[in-house]
Amino acid sequence: MERRLFIHAMAICAAGVGTSAGAQTDVWPDKPIKLVLSQPAGSGPDNVARLLADPLAKSLGQAVVIDNKPGGQNVIGAQAVARANPDGYSFYFATTAALITNPLLFKQLAYDPQKDFSPVAFVARSPFAILVDAKSPIQSIEDLIAKSKASNGQFSIGNEGPRTFSGMIARLFNARSKAAANLVPYSSVGVGAQNLMGGHVDAMVADLASTAQLAKQGKLRVIATTAAKRVPGWESVPALSEKLGNFDMVGWFAIVAPKGTPAQAMTKMNREVNLLLADKDLSTRIANIGPLADPTMSEADVARFLTGELARWTEVTKEIGVLPE
Repeated sequence: MERRLFIHAMAICAAGVGTSAGAQTDVWPDKPIKLVLSQPAGSGPDNVARLLADPLAKSLGQAVVIDNKPGGQNVIGAQAVARANPDGYSFYFATTAALITNPLLFKQLAYDPQKDFSPVAFVARSPFAILVDAKSPIQSIEDLIAKSKASNGQFSIGNEGPRTFSGMIARLFNARSKAAANLVPYSSVGVGAQNLMGGHVDAMVADLASTAQLAKQGKLRVIATTAAKRVPGWESVPALSEKLGNFDMVGWFAIVAPKGTPAQAMTKMNREVNLLLADKDLSTRIANIGPLADPTMSEADVARFLTGELARWTEVTKEIGVLPE
């Protein structure tokens, strides 16, 4: 009898230990979460990440710390997360360039987007635009193309460099419109915008998230967006596809985690991000600076989306003749 009671007591203890261990997996997060960006503070991705971070911290019950690691065309930030401890407390707020175009442009990268990261959540689509100084006589994309063709090689379009997202959009625009513009690289959108307003270039390709405020302040004029359709909030601005057909070059932001991150942490992060992005107030605040929130993707959906984007951009790089270096 005593032996049976002892065995029954041990079984209860074992069950208790199992319950406790299971409960511990449910406490994530129990410390601050780091959200790494490979762009500087004040950039388009940073602006969106900070809008998301505060409500995300409230919903998760832990601080969400923005950690800016700019430089190296996204390599520094991406590499930092790829090498981070996959404990559920380091995430990467990634861009199209970091996850898709970099592998197509560089023979050697310090990280591998497919092997080093697991998809977590899709945040927003980030339309780019062609802009001119507000005082420019150029009023439309037709004006820009005509002036470029008539300039005898003197017309210039600023961008962030030939191996950046804006640089590739500029090259694709040049190729399809036959604009024959000189493409002038700048170290950042901010520097390019200042040079555009200073008359050093005639136009610029940049993301709306980084330039929307300058446009709304009347310092820059958006003459076209690079999305397939007109962008909500910018309905008066035509999409390049209306002139060139099938022109859909839109950046995006997605959250990924180091490979090996606990599934529970990624699933909960996906759920909380989607719930927040579905909130009209937050989605409107994001749209006010350019990007369009998309609270519809599961982790599997994000993985499929990334696979499709890689195939699409592989074809684009072939069209504009960009080879990996």
